[in-house]
Amino acid sequence: MTYEELQLEYEELIVVEMDLNDVKGLKGLYVDGCVAIEKSLTRTEKGCVLAEEIGHYLTTVGNILNQKDLSNRKQERKARLIAFDIQVGLKGIIEAYEASCTSLYMAADYLGVTEEFLLEAIENYRMKYGMLAKFDNYIIYFEPSLGVMRLF
Repeated sequence: MTYEELQLEYEELIVVEMDLNDVKGLKGLYVDGCVAIEKSLTRTEKGCVLAEEIGHYLTTVGNILNQKDLSNRKQERKARLIAFDIQVGLKGIIEAYEASCTSLYMAADYLGVTEEFLLEAIENYRMKYGMLAKFDNYIIYFEPSLGVMRLF
């Protein structure tokens, strides 16, 4: 989903763009129904960050800014995984394949995410599913490289 589509889908959240660079390179922050997004990011980057902040909205409990705490890191990871499912998902990988995306750049552009975000999503799906995953009438291969095969 695009940055704007995410805002419409989660209209209960107040999204504010502001200068967050002074806060240790923070790109986004969720607090009590409000999301702050670094204003200097591209629209695509803002969409990726907003998806993760939505993950925090859906799952995070308390202040998790101290990432030295294991429980906080687990909550951060959970929010990130939700962001991957919102923005990419197995369905998105298949849709990119069906749209004839033949490179990481094309797939990321098609899905409206950064290449870095897509690579991280794919790696996390590989860790979750192993070498392959079956979704609908497709098999998605994560090793040795990303591939999709339609089953007949």
